[in-house]
Order: sequence, then structure tokens, then C-alpha cells
Amino acid sequence: MIRRVVELVASAVFVLWGAATLAFLAFRVIPGDPVDVMLGPLAQVSEATKDGIRDELGLTRPPLQQYLDYLGGLLRGDLGESYQLRMPVAEVIGRNLAPTVQLTLLALVIGVVLALTVALLARRGAPRAIASAVELVVLSSPVFWIGLILLSVFAFGLGWFPVAGTRNPATIVLPAITLALPVAALIGQVLRDGIEQAERQPFAETVRARGAGPVRLTLVHTLRHGASGALTLTAYLVGSLLGGAVLVETVFARPGLGRVTLTAILDRDLPVVTGIIMLSALVFVVINTIVELVHPLIDPRLRVARRRNDATHAGATLTDATPAGAGEPR
Repeated sequence: MIRRVVELVASAVFVLWGAATLAFLAFRVIPGDPVDVMLGPLAQVSEATKDGIRDELGLTRPPLQQYLDYLGGLLRGDLGESYQLRMPVAEVIGRNLAPTVQLTLLALVIGVVLALTVALLARRGAPRAIASAVELVVLSSPVFWIGLILLSVFAFGLGWFPVAGTRNPATIVLPAITLALPVAALIGQVLRDGIEQAERQPFAETVRARGAGPVRLTLVHTLRHGASGALTLTAYLVGSLLGGAVLVETVFARPGLGRVTLTAILDRDLPVVTGIIMLSALVFVVINTIVELVHPLIDPRLRVARRRNDATHAGATLTDATPAGAGEPR
């Protein structure tokens, strides 16, 4: 277990370092002068003043020194300063983080509940065919198109939900459903296939032989085994929810990191874009680390496999450490 935790920590550090490095390279490769972006196109500033700003920002240092300073700032929690807002990036993200977290968490809950419901109720015959067709349509549709359809039907047409804003708690329902539908479609497919594969395993035959009915077999045994792949997929989809929030928050005129990201891209506010990339990488690493640790609790076969692997590894280490002929009879 300790060795597994060390491997996960090392993998997390590598992913964060890779994301930071790619963000730094993108920061330097994208054409344009950061100082001109900060000052704006209408600013009347001399070149000497611009050179002073570049020197203050460290842009005149060698690239390697800039990279090391950048990594050092990340280790200290310093994400830099926004070009346009002229405030720390951490503060910009902190002010807009709560609405996006609320939206993504609600969308994740709705998506998982829908996926679980459809996977359990639409497994055979016509219900399965209908569910598969709907899932295919949802997965083939852009997120913003789903949002526009929901707005047209339930906001403009039926008037059940507000069109935009944040004052009314009901305004979060349609954006959350918009994000949740693709997640539910994908998780539902994987979960349904996982349950069907588990029902063909030898342990399922043993459970049936003991007199368990279909409902007990599914809820107590095959659902837990079949959810292993769906759990891993859910962890990966958390990142897609953050990405989808960019479009959804724009369509529904909601505040949050999505609109901040879109504005930063349009204004070429690269420190803000870099900070959001690092936040997404951190969320990805944390979620996947938690899933890796929880996986053996859900699927006992993983615990058995890891114990056998550890025993094999320990036996090989002991064999390598034993001197030749040490155990041979005289």
C-alpha cells in the first residue's frame, strides 16, 4: 500500500510538472508582446517605458532563468498577475471558483444518477435500444447545442426555468443538466456493459446457484464489479466538466471560471489561462489519486491481484538477495 501511494504521488508530481511546462512553453510560443497586451492597443507609451516593464516582469532574463523562476513561483503558490485585471491570478480564480464548482458538482451528481438509473432499468429489449439511441444522439451533439435546445424548450417555451442569472437558485438547473447529459450517456454505456460482463463471470453463476434473484444479483454483486470501469471514467470526465463549463457558462450567462477563461483567451491574458490550466491539472490529479485508492475497496479482485503482485515482488527480491548456494544442503 505504501509503495502504491508513493507511485501515485510520483505520478501526480510528474503530471503537474508536465502541465506547468506546457503552459510555460505556450506562454512563450504564442506570438505577441505581453507588455503590449497589458497596456492595450490605444496606450501611448514610449519604448523605454515598455522596456522597463519587461525588465520588471523578468521578460528580459534568459529563457531557462524564466522557467526556473516560473516553477519556483508555482511551488510558492504564486501564479503571477493578470495582464488585464492587474491583480494576482490566484485571486482572480478564487473569486470565480465557487459558481463553477457548484455547477460541476451538481452536473456530476445528476450525470451519475441518470447513468445508474438507465443502466439498471434499460438493460434488455426495447428499453435498451431506446437508451442506446438517445445516448448516441447526446454524445454526438455539441454541449452548447444541448444548452440552446434546453433553453428554447424549458425556458423560452414552457417558462419553467429562468433564462439566465444567478439570483434565483433555479437558474443552475438547466446549465447543470446540459453538462450532465453527455456525462450520463457515456457513463451509462460503460456501466451497463460492465454489469453485463460481470453477470457472465463464474462468481455470478455461484450466486445464482445459491438462490439469489436477478435484483439481488445486480444490486449486491454485479453492480459493484461492473462499476469499476465507470468509476475510472467518471474521474476522467471531471476534467471535461470543467472544460464544458466554458461554453455552458457563456450560453447561460453565468459567472464562473468558464467565462473568465473565455475572456482571458480573447484578451490574450496568458497568466490567467496558465493558472486555470494548472488548476485543471491539479483537480485531475487529485480525483484520479482518490479513485486509485478507492478502487480496491469497490472491486475485491483488485485487492487480491495487488496482494499477489506484492507477494511475487517480495519473493523475487528475497531470491535476488539470497547468496548463491546459501540454501543448498551440504
